[in-house]
Amino acid sequence: MDEQKYAISQYHDTKEIYARLDNLISQPMRPVNREKMQEFLSYFDNQCRRSKDLTDEAKKFIPGGVQHNLAFNYPFPIAIEKVEGAHLWDADGNQYIDFLQAGGPTVLGSNYAPLREKIFELLRSCGPVTGLFHEYELKLAQLVNRYMPSVEMFRMLGSGTEGVMAAIRAARTFTKKKYVIKVGGAYHGWSDQMVYGLHVPGTGRLEAKGIPRGASSATEEFFPNSLSALKRHLMVNRLRGGTAAVIVEPLGPESGTRPVAFDFNQKVRELCDEFGTLLIFDEVVTGFRLGLGGAQGFFGVKPDLTVFGKCISGGYPMAGGVGGRADVMMCFAAGIGGTGERAYIGGTLSANPLSCVAGYYSLLEMERTNAPVIAGRAGDRLTKGLQAVVEKYDLPFVVYNQGSIVHLETSGVMLLDLRNPIRLARELKPRKHMMEEMGAAYMSQGLITLAGSRMYTSMADTDDVIDEALRKFETVLSACA
Repeated sequence: MDEQKYAISQYHDTKEIYARLDNLISQPMRPVNREKMQEFLSYFDNQCRRSKDLTDEAKKFIPGGVQHNLAFNYPFPIAIEKVEGAHLWDADGNQYIDFLQAGGPTVLGSNYAPLREKIFELLRSCGPVTGLFHEYELKLAQLVNRYMPSVEMFRMLGSGTEGVMAAIRAARTFTKKKYVIKVGGAYHGWSDQMVYGLHVPGTGRLEAKGIPRGASSATEEFFPNSLSALKRHLMVNRLRGGTAAVIVEPLGPESGTRPVAFDFNQKVRELCDEFGTLLIFDEVVTGFRLGLGGAQGFFGVKPDLTVFGKCISGGYPMAGGVGGRADVMMCFAAGIGGTGERAYIGGTLSANPLSCVAGYYSLLEMERTNAPVIAGRAGDRLTKGLQAVVEKYDLPFVVYNQGSIVHLETSGVMLLDLRNPIRLARELKPRKHMMEEMGAAYMSQGLITLAGSRMYTSMADTDDVIDEALRKFETVLSACA
């Protein structure tokens, strides 16, 4: 591990973070006081009228009024019209500091001009899609291999969800085994087999409405950080045919919301080797955001397969793929050159020229500018400042970061699980509502976050941007004292 190449300047003390998280959920909630919350909510009625009109009309034609889960904001979604660097502007002309960064892909900052110019060049000649081979498919695959040597072959797809589907299909084809084990609470997309133990560990098929039981009958989960539980699953599965793959988010479920110890991934690698199981890293968020070597480079652990999304195309569409060992990846060989059984995957728009050009030049720009490290420094500054605010007002809130992924836990809803079902039943809704209110309060001050509890920083977040953001955060957090 070379810290100069990665966004994480110092890995957190995982045990200390869990002690603080346990303290947070063991005591009563500390929401924004009611009078101040009404003041924050009045912003939406007075300043976001165009957004409300648009999303109210959208509800007639779009389920819930928006197309993307990240856009379901309380009290109603805002409509964005312009993005640039570290900022967003809504349909009413209000400006926001953008800590959502489209869910994480825009490490360079939103609508990065040098990348945009490369896209314009392509559109003037080839156009966005042909359905046939384009040179940049090769150039992007070669570049990914240079940054992540474990990715001996790379297959681009349309999303992280598709990448996970393909990785699991290849693992089962290659190993001739069927069971797949994930960490409870992790999000690996919305395919039938992965809507299992979603968000809340131990919940199994709770969210699996419309999904036949057979679709997830070979999916298993273990509680975060419980290597002993993982080993038990592997031992039992060995008696009934074996485990095809273990899939993990290398920072921990929900992009490190439940963080893992530094040696966790290495120990999972060792268990996979012991039981003849493939290891899949879901690097949809961490791939290139932590550094060009991804989480696998930072931790020094070599997965068999890696799932990509978001960052693979620098924020442009069709952001997904899977790569890894050549012998496993050859299961995807379409037609010519295939050996043995083929794992069928498709996608008419996958690896279209626009996506591949965007991916190629965004990664080169990230290398040229050292964007992951710069974004990580912004994350460090934001975390340090938020911690100072939390201490100033004697709040139980928990702040930590993994480079440019910053966590601010105020309600602790993401830490509830079925090991305490009474608390889960009693506190899930109120703690979730508090998180929604916190997100709304931040937004009223000109801060866009992910669900009011996570922030992604980018190269565009200068010290001045971070310091302005901290002043805005303090306005909200001081109202929780």
